[in-house]
Amino acid sequence: MKISGELTVPAPQAAVFEAVQDARFFASCIDGVQELTEVDPTHYDAVLETKVAYMKFRFKLSVEVTRKEPPDTIEAKVEGTPLGIVGRITATSVTRLSQVGDETRIAYEIDAAITGKLGSLGQPVLKSKAKDMEKQFSSRLREKFSPASSGAAS
Repeated sequence: MKISGELTVPAPQAAVFEAVQDARFFASCIDGVQELTEVDPTHYDAVLETKVAYMKFRFKLSVEVTRKEPPDTIEAKVEGTPLGIVGRITATSVTRLSQVGDETRIAYEIDAAITGKLGSLGQPVLKSKAKDMEKQFSSRLREKFSPASSGAAS
């Protein structure tokens, strides 16, 4: 299953790249991420809890940053197993940043394979969930770079 999209952030590309490569910052923008642990600078473990359609899932995830080219490209590989049911998720993601005026455009592509009970839900349901997660991520990321947030953090 391939998922792609774009979003813009009201901040310079270098600042956005710096932020999204920070695993704790990145995870704070994704609803349901828990227990984030840095194994080493390119490997992370976490638990993701989410609801898809009518079912709630918890995944144990391992993330490996496979390529980082500042200030515009980050690639990662994700492997996970749902806790409590049989299945597996594997995904590769490529994120590209570019400066557009005084904003940063983030374009992403995810190629995911999902097996087991979650995979049986079907691609339309899973793509819909991915789009919902993108909207939440985008909103949280923009909020963290908004002038009001910067002023409040001082």
